[in-house]
Amino acid sequence: MADSASQSTHAADANSDTADDVMFEETASAAEMEKEGRQLRPPRNLAEAMWKALRPRQWVKNVLVLMAPISAGTEVVTDPQVLLQVLYAFITFCLASSSIYLINDARDVEADRAHPVKRFRPIASGVLPLGVAYAMGIVLMLAAVLLGFFLSGGPLAIVVAVYIVLQLGYCFGLKHQMVLDIVLVSSGFLLRAIAGGVASDVPLSQWFLLVMAFGSIFMASGKRYAEKMLAEREGRQIRKVLQSYTGTYLRFVWTMSATALILCYSLWAFQQGQMPSADQGASLWYEISMVPWAIAVMRYAVDVDRGEAGAPEDIALKDHVLQVIALLWLVCIVLAVYVFGG
Repeated sequence: MADSASQSTHAADANSDTADDVMFEETASAAEMEKEGRQLRPPRNLAEAMWKALRPRQWVKNVLVLMAPISAGTEVVTDPQVLLQVLYAFITFCLASSSIYLINDARDVEADRAHPVKRFRPIASGVLPLGVAYAMGIVLMLAAVLLGFFLSGGPLAIVVAVYIVLQLGYCFGLKHQMVLDIVLVSSGFLLRAIAGGVASDVPLSQWFLLVMAFGSIFMASGKRYAEKMLAEREGRQIRKVLQSYTGTYLRFVWTMSATALILCYSLWAFQQGQMPSADQGASLWYEISMVPWAIAVMRYAVDVDRGEAGAPEDIALKDHVLQVIALLWLVCIVLAVYVFGG
């Protein structure tokens, strides 16, 4: 009986996420994980295992490469050559992120086998051999960098290579280092936005980059805060690094990043409104967009403060007031960029 309890605790404590996983993986209680685990099954064959190990559902994160071209206006976003280059960036990041998933899952296979949900992953279940997983990961890494270079040029290849190095650093131990874990989680989303800019040759505003950086830190630190509160309620270890944090420090980080996020967005909006291509109407709508943006950040901060920001996508789907605010912000941006900005 004691051994069974120990194994259950170890299963709840097992953690082998990549930096990309951390942001959008739901923070679940031990009971919820056990329930979910009873509904899962391992892959049926090697082909299915190889496909699932790539985690294609996670590729949706790579649409962030569209951020820079979309914010540049109609002339840029309707240029077929720009769209083709953005597609190349999307493909290379799909390959790069999947390579990290493979290496991470192969490295942490024992921890996954002790987890009630992750034990059904292709490698942990034994359907995908370790050697095959490592080989796939290395091949995809090389393919991502080389495709980036030959399809789009050196800048995209460099961004992809930096992404791979940082993600590997997270997988090989930096996820247990406080502060670095949050920064590395955030870096993946920032690098995607940068990749879209360098691939499409769209100049990247420093304020745009800071908005992406602080937005990612805000969400990552908010998730860590939710995990910390859940760990204290249930008396279990969700992530080793949480032992190094206090709730007060995490509150400081997400408060600081939320403040910087609002400030940097406002400066970006003012900058865009002063561009030569922006007429008076565009400037006005850029400035108006600061209002719903600030309200949305403060609204999301309420959930962070309650410790309910463990799954950002759930907040976005369930908070209807936040959805209305986001829609109003989107209307302002469409008017500023595409109606008056051209």
